[in-house]
Amino acid sequence: MSADDPHVIEVEDLRKSYRLGVIGGATLGDELRVLWASLRGRPNPLAPLDADADDQRSGDLFWALRGVTFEVRRGEILGIIGKNGAGKSTLLKLLSRITTPTQGVVRMKGRVSSLLEVGTGFNPELTGRENIYLNGTILGMKIAEIDRKLDEIIAFSGIQHHIDTPTKRYSSGMKVRLGFAVAAHLEPEIMIIDEVLAVGDAEFQRKCLGKMKDVAGSGRTVLFVSHNMVAVQSLCSRVIWLQDGKLIMDGPPDEVVKKYLHTYTVQRAEATWPEGTAPGREDLDLVRVALAHDAGEGVLTIDDPFRISIRFRNQAVESGDITVGIHLINDDDVLVFNSNYRDEPTAQQMFPIGEHTVECPVPGGLLNDGDYRVTVNVIRNGRFYFRVEETISFTLQEAKRRGTFFRSHGGVIRPRLPWRKVD
Repeated sequence: MSADDPHVIEVEDLRKSYRLGVIGGATLGDELRVLWASLRGRPNPLAPLDADADDQRSGDLFWALRGVTFEVRRGEILGIIGKNGAGKSTLLKLLSRITTPTQGVVRMKGRVSSLLEVGTGFNPELTGRENIYLNGTILGMKIAEIDRKLDEIIAFSGIQHHIDTPTKRYSSGMKVRLGFAVAAHLEPEIMIIDEVLAVGDAEFQRKCLGKMKDVAGSGRTVLFVSHNMVAVQSLCSRVIWLQDGKLIMDGPPDEVVKKYLHTYTVQRAEATWPEGTAPGREDLDLVRVALAHDAGEGVLTIDDPFRISIRFRNQAVESGDITVGIHLINDDDVLVFNSNYRDEPTAQQMFPIGEHTVECPVPGGLLNDGDYRVTVNVIRNGRFYFRVEETISFTLQEAKRRGTFFRSHGGVIRPRLPWRKVD
């Protein structure tokens, strides 16, 4: 990696394996048997019988990363997404030099600041102020450099009143605030941030996202892991998607996130449950959730009205009110709207013992095109009783366009508002 190379991170065929079971449990004889089998092209004689059931597993080895290759340019904000166990945290640990690769090469140019978990790099016996100096020294900074940034770091963290308290007495939120402030303000060339921002409150998250944009704007590089797809799309200039230790896709945030979310949005217009297997409680459970519309076998478009029908079974609730509601979530993992049966002013107040069906009509010309899924919420006596996530899912297609605009419309909703000419 030359000085003129715009890339600050190069990852080539990166692989990381972990040994399953007891560490150091094999005898010398066992190791020789495995070696002899390998030389003869035979399978591992000590491998469990189900070792081939998962292609991430090879004998007693589990491959957390398998052949990952990518490059990151100076000033990029790279988002890293994937389900739990996809290999995201393992990748960040390798990039942070916390662990070493089994195979492959990692080349990095510049000093790295990592925030991988709450309190990373903090000595719990030292105060917040002392830990700022400790982290700066580890990054190779001089005391004078840290002095210049100290007041800014403390102000950003928002824990001025506790800065001289040992960090072992900090809450997880306070540790994250200080950890991010240190990581962002001590001017690393590469900043690595894991999902720990989920610990902070909404105001602090907004400050963090803004600071990461500022860091990238100054020519430094940010690697950002998150399950918050809205944050990933709004912050990142590029996204890579890991699954089962492999790099599945690398590209623009909107494209990668949409493909990623689509993998676990199974199209299902109806969900039914036999008695005894239905989700809910012993005295109240779901029977059926379905999408109803008049489009027949045709494609459901943004102009078509539809209904979400919910049938539930009240088996023992003699008195008290029951409210059924829905969350409609789009393919960006954004809550589009939250509605419940009590929103209707004339709604019946009680559901006696037996089965009941309620419907939520959604007008045409309201939602944008894309994939949607429905979560059902049940409230009893004014309190949350149970929730069933992703009961049904469906797709709304683009309707026939008028005019000359054929690009995608942005926005969570796409209402047809009554525009008029007034002069």
